[in-house]
Formats: sequence, structure tokens, C-alpha cells
Amino acid sequence: MIRKLALIVALAAVVGGLAFYVLTIPQTLPADVLAEMPEGDAERGELVFWAGGCASCHAADNAEGDDKLKLGGGHVLASDFGDFVVPNISTDPSTGIGSWSREDFANAMLRGVSPDGGHYYPSFPWTSYSRMKSGDVADLWAFMQTLPAVENDPGPHRMGFPFNIRRGVGMWKLLYAGNEPIVPLDESDEKLVRGQYLVEALGHCGECHTPRDFAGGLNNSEWLGGAPNPDGEGRIPNITPGGTIGDWSEADIAYYLESGFTPEFDSVGGSMVDVQENMAKLPAEDRDAIAAYLKAIPAVEGAR
Repeated sequence: MIRKLALIVALAAVVGGLAFYVLTIPQTLPADVLAEMPEGDAERGELVFWAGGCASCHAADNAEGDDKLKLGGGHVLASDFGDFVVPNISTDPSTGIGSWSREDFANAMLRGVSPDGGHYYPSFPWTSYSRMKSGDVADLWAFMQTLPAVENDPGPHRMGFPFNIRRGVGMWKLLYAGNEPIVPLDESDEKLVRGQYLVEALGHCGECHTPRDFAGGLNNSEWLGGAPNPDGEGRIPNITPGGTIGDWSEADIAYYLESGFTPEFDSVGGSMVDVQENMAKLPAEDRDAIAAYLKAIPAVEGAR
């Protein structure tokens, strides 16, 4: 009886291990999708770069001017799971991504998979970027090829067990990854559709403004309803019609993204400074589209 029980336990462990291995295999983009990607345009890619907030994490802390285009990494993102060290994504071939192909870059952005076939942690917001159009990925890649190489090795993430086992991210992906729109909207309204794309994909606004569950997945039932500040001070505000900007007009929101000033003449602060500066580089119609989207989404009631 004991032998049979031990055999059953052993078989269950083997089956469970095989299931875990199969379910967590990193899924890259199909070859035909990669083959159909356009060459990319660096000028268009610059707008994608600013909308995506690449410099906000990958440039040196407090970088200004042209230094924001030096993407040597090193910033540390603290979390309950450990410290994520932002990598070098400059064109340096040894410490950056200068040895990557465009296909490597597309798999990282759209699938969260590294060139060596590993899973990326969702501290890199591929969870939002997965909604990007392949043409925008190609344009971004083209622009990044024009940026300077920075020789800097920021070092690995500082994660404890079991979070240091990247294969486990594959299970996390099964629960949380997806490229469907978060909020159902009128798809015939081009302005709203553009705003949705900028907020839900390129701008990855939900990564900070939406609360997370115990496993670090976004609680989309409270989409953009505010969340604890990962830096440990205060909260990231509720930016739905039920929160901080509930009384603002679309014009107020658009002007804030352009100038950094609220309707009460307060100025932008904290980590939002970088975001606002990025948004100020976009065309006015993009800021208008973001404002329209934020006024159209469901309200989450909360502190203003």
C-alpha cells in the first residue's frame, strides 16, 4: 500500500512537472507575422518612443535634454517581489541591445520573450506593449537604431526565491497576459480608438494607475482607479471620471499633458513629471485623444 501511494505521488509529481514545463514554454511571434513587419520609419518611431515613455525608465535618473536619449539603464524599481534593475537598451552590442535583431525586439515588446528564449518580468511593461501595432514596433526599432551606444552593465535583478525563477513568469502570463482592449468603446469613433491605443498600449498608463492583486496582476475591474505608489510615498491617483480629474474637461486634461499645469494652476509633480514631458512631445490631437478616452471610461469612485 505504501509503495502504491509513493508511486502515485511520484507519477503525479512527474505529470505536474511536465505540465508546468509545457505550459510555461515562452511563445514567440509566428514566423509569418515577423516576415510581414514593415521596415520601420525612424521619424515616426520618435513619436512612439516618447509615447511609450522609454526614456523615463531607461535613461539615467534625473537625465535632461539629449541625455534622455542615452538608454544605459540602472534605475531600480522596488516591489514586494524584489528589486527590478532597469536594463541597458542602448545600441551598445555588449551591455545593451546592439546585437539584437528587429525580430528579437518584436518578441520582447509583443510577447515578453528575450532573445535567448526566457520570459521577461512584467516590470518591463510588455503586458501593455503587447497591444502595439507591429508597424509601431518596427518604427520604434528604427528610431532606436539612431540613438547613442552607452556602455553600462546595470547588473541583474535582485529577486529572492521563488521570484528569481523566470520560468514561473510563464504561469503568470497564462493568468494575466493578453492583448485585448481593456475597456469596450465605440470603435467607430476614431478619436476614442486612438486615445485607447495611447493609454492602454503605448502609454501603459494602467501599469501605475491601476491596483494590482497579490500576484502582481492588474485588477482591471478598477481600471485606472488609483494604486499605491511603488516608491512608497502616497498613492498614484484615480484618473477615471470618478477620481482626481473627474471635474476636469477634456481641454483641461489635454492642457495638463501639454503644459504640466492643472486647472487650479498647480504643477505636475513626482514621477508624472517625466510622463507629462513625454506627452508634451506628441501632436496635439494625440493629447486630445487621450483626454477623450479618460472622460469616456467607467468611473471608479475614490478619493479626488
